[in-house]
Amino acid sequence: MEKSEFELMAPAGSFSALIAACKAGANAVYFGLDSFSMRAGRRNFKVSDILKIKKICDSCPRKPKVYLTLNTIVYDSELKKLETLIKRVAGKVDAIICWDLAVIKLCQKYKVPFFISTQASIANKESAEFYKKLGARRAVLARELSLKQIKEISKVRGLELEVFIHGAMCVSVSGRCFTSQFLFNRSANRGECFHPCRRSYTVTEDRYGHELKLQNNLVMSAKDLCALPFIEELKRAGVKAFKIEGRNRDPIYVKTAVEVYREALDNKLTKKRVIELMEKLQAVYNKGFSSGFYLGKPMPSDLSEVENSMSDFYRSFLGRVAHIYPKVEVAVIRLSDNLKIGEEIAFIHEKLGVEKIKVKDMEIENKKVKKARKGQDVGLKLPFEVFKNAEVYKIKIRRGLR
Repeated sequence: MEKSEFELMAPAGSFSALIAACKAGANAVYFGLDSFSMRAGRRNFKVSDILKIKKICDSCPRKPKVYLTLNTIVYDSELKKLETLIKRVAGKVDAIICWDLAVIKLCQKYKVPFFISTQASIANKESAEFYKKLGARRAVLARELSLKQIKEISKVRGLELEVFIHGAMCVSVSGRCFTSQFLFNRSANRGECFHPCRRSYTVTEDRYGHELKLQNNLVMSAKDLCALPFIEELKRAGVKAFKIEGRNRDPIYVKTAVEVYREALDNKLTKKRVIELMEKLQAVYNKGFSSGFYLGKPMPSDLSEVENSMSDFYRSFLGRVAHIYPKVEVAVIRLSDNLKIGEEIAFIHEKLGVEKIKVKDMEIENKKVKKARKGQDVGLKLPFEVFKNAEVYKIKIRRGLR
């Protein structure tokens, strides 16, 4: 596999997302564990999973690097646990993404390469130099920088630069938000953000309680970042690593985003191809797209107009693979919904990642059918290996094609 000049980093919140990222062409994956992660919750891995993660990545053609995120605030009561963790992962990951100086000190102690997280808000050359002298190999720059500012920081020699190119944007400066803490006692800086910024709000007048509905009542909800239209400018700005946000996103999102940006990093795209790839990105979860701070400070138009996704497409659970007949390449799905010829479906499994097909023919009890009902077992011939109990989803259209 030819090595790219640029590193494409993909989020891995599950084994299925990890495999989807590898198959789609990621040069590196980043993931969290069940502690010290900015994405706290059930989607994280255990320390015992790391060797399996490394094995999966080493088996892929690009042999993606493995990066562990330990980027929350750390308290004194957690230092022993932190040291035990870093000692256990030493030699098993390619780098740790962090910003707390206690984590940095332990990385130095156990000789673990480390990158500085965007949580450190590196926004100037002096900060970059400081972390380089501490031994950092890479800095994930603050998200609030313009292309011009990134070019200036790139003058620091011996320190790789990484930036986010796609995914959710925080309305606060690199996650410095206390709304979730105040309203739900869930700290964003401890990886527990409840995302109250994504919701609709009404203004209430204090004296008499009169309420006003704002024209756009999603006053704190930023559109997603999408750097695809100006990816060439980022390449020229001195960036080494291009990072896709989304450890809480499903494997279909990860697969799509990685495929799009893999093509963009490996080729100089025509305007027509950029439009085609933008449509591909719009087909998975998004809250509308923005250029973030790269081309100038965000405007009111960079606030989202939806509480959930703007995508016309969404997935609906169809069933699970009940039986496999590998010799004839047939899988039997036990349906939890109706299915008909021409519909698009996706298979998701921790050994498969995600694979999609458009249904061209199917059988029930060896007889070809055009429709199958909920509760029936339907056989499909597949062009890829699938696994028993794989989840199957139908790709549905919400409002019609864009």
